[in-house]
Formats: sequence, structure tokens, C-alpha cells
Amino acid sequence: MSPASLALPRPLVVLLAAPIFLGCDNSTAPQYDPVIPTQWAAAVTNDFLPWAPGTVYTYGGAEDITVEVLVSTRTIMGVTATEVRDQVFEGGVLVEDTYDWYAQDIDGNVWYLGEDTKEYENGQVTSTEGSWEWGNQGALPGIVMWADPSAHLNERYRQEYLRGVAEDVGKVIATGVSVTVPFGTYTGCIRTLDTSALELTLREHKTYCPGVGLVLETEEDGSAPVELTNLDGP
Repeated sequence: MSPASLALPRPLVVLLAAPIFLGCDNSTAPQYDPVIPTQWAAAVTNDFLPWAPGTVYTYGGAEDITVEVLVSTRTIMGVTATEVRDQVFEGGVLVEDTYDWYAQDIDGNVWYLGEDTKEYENGQVTSTEGSWEWGNQGALPGIVMWADPSAHLNERYRQEYLRGVAEDVGKVIATGVSVTVPFGTYTGCIRTLDTSALELTLREHKTYCPGVGLVLETEEDGSAPVELTNLDGP
């Protein structure tokens, strides 16, 4: 699972994300046959997910998480991807270490290209479940942040795809949100509902704010908050 889901004018190349699933809201993922962009931006600068290299986000609450946007990049299917390291701690001990890869198309949509994730117990790797990379074993990228989230209100979209491994789905459920977390008060934010075709009980709200990115994650009922506690920029 990406940290963005803890963890946003048309050119000649027309972008179509996952066809939208119509009907009642349940955990059935939409069908997925994306038209993947052939033109990409040099960096991820989306206002709701600005992955600026050298930035470090710190979250606390139900989990203690550190998210660092690395200077290093990774080339995936010919695309230079921004690399983000997401570490989860319990009692100061590392329990999960993930490298995520993102790229922004020239429309401003941010795509998730894969992840290398490891779970730890007593300092030993116990699982790499959930790892995937675009181009391997039929894996396909998905959108994690729209260029204009308000234009996609209440649409469901794939954030990632490797059948049986990575099937997270997002939906923008509110715009113009105001929120206060330990690091500050923000306005003009958006809120998403994240679900998974593989975990039918997973229903999480994420709040993303302009110029910052993810500031708050909770269960759908508002419980188990994970809040932004510090942000160090380059």
C-alpha cells in the first residue's frame, strides 16, 4: 500500500484512467484497462501530492511513520520515477520498510508505478507481500492523485494493479475540507475513501492539503487517526 493511501488542460495524448465502476459503493474494484500516458513531467509537483526530493514527513498516532522523498530515482518501463521511502515503527522498532515509485503525467495526474515492501519482526524480514512493479507479471500503474480532484468527485479509480497482489481503489469524497493536525491547520483540502478488492473490510479516509500532501488518515468512522506531526522541506 502506498504512503499516499497510508501514506491527487488535455494534451494531444488523451489520458483515460480506469473506467469508472457504476452502481452502489462496495468493495468490488472497477474494471481496469488504462490508457497509459506516453509523456511525463520531469517531477511530481501536484499540489495535493508534491513529492519534492529531500522532504521528510513524520506521522504519529495509531502508527508512527516516516516518509522521505529520496533524491534517488528509479526507471520503470522507461519512465523516471520519484522514489519515496515509507517506514513504519512500533515502539521505536522498524516493522515495515517500503520503497514506492511515482511519476506525474503532463496533465498533472500522479501515477503509482510500484513498491518494494518488507515487513520485519525481530530485525528479520518476514514478508514481502504486496510488492509489485509496472511491467512485471502483468502489473499496471494506477492514479493516486488527480490533477483536479474536484473533477472526479465520487468516481472510483484504481490506484495500483497486480491481480491478487495490489488492488487498492480510491474515490474523492469531499473537497474544500478544513482540518487541524499537530503540525497545523489547513483549508482547501480533499478527502478520499480508499478500499481494496483484496481486503473487503478496508475502508480508510485520507485527507490531502494543498502544498503539503497527506496530513491525516483515519478509519472510515474517524477512529485510529494517523496525523502529520512534522514536515522538513529541502
